[in-house]
Amino acid sequence: METYSAFTDQQLLDLLKKGDQKAFNEIYDRHAPKVFYQVNQMLRDREASKDVVQDLFITIWNKCQNIRTESSLAGYLYIAAQNNVLKFIRKGRLKSDYLNSLAQFQHEIIEEQGPDYDIEMLYSLIEKEISQLPGKMRVIFELSRQRDLSYKDIAAQLGIAENTVRKQVSNALKIIRGNVDKYGHTGLILLALTRR
Repeated sequence: METYSAFTDQQLLDLLKKGDQKAFNEIYDRHAPKVFYQVNQMLRDREASKDVVQDLFITIWNKCQNIRTESSLAGYLYIAAQNNVLKFIRKGRLKSDYLNSLAQFQHEIIEEQGPDYDIEMLYSLIEKEISQLPGKMRVIFELSRQRDLSYKDIAAQLGIAENTVRKQVSNALKIIRGNVDKYGHTGLILLALTRR
């Protein structure tokens, strides 16, 4: 007898629409860890991220009949997770221009590249390049772009000059730009990194 783990996402979704709890469990086990990672990369708050992911999968169960996946279930979940993060932010529990810019960035990629574009790969590339920045530069860059702190606030927090912060962010962008040229995504990635 074939196990649920052998089913494709589309087969699982078809079963889910018939009320199959085991199909839902398989979808959850297969996709929830990746969705949680994605959400937590944006919120940087494990408990809030768990809430967002839980809400997403509750909605998947309750409104499965409305799910239309022209491309892939993973892509659908990725976009739905982004939308849930934005709803979370709009409710006033978290505010960040960086997160809003990433959502806009994603929307523009889909419009430009089409719904089958591997956005998850692109975000992973961004995160990889940021993680490989030199120590202090990476900290400053993350505080600026991911925590949305002003140069003045970062300088005060780290006990350094504001001009040093500005220069480190500028240098980080140059390094990332140089490293991503080879992937052919320079314009897209820089749109995500530089928009404030």
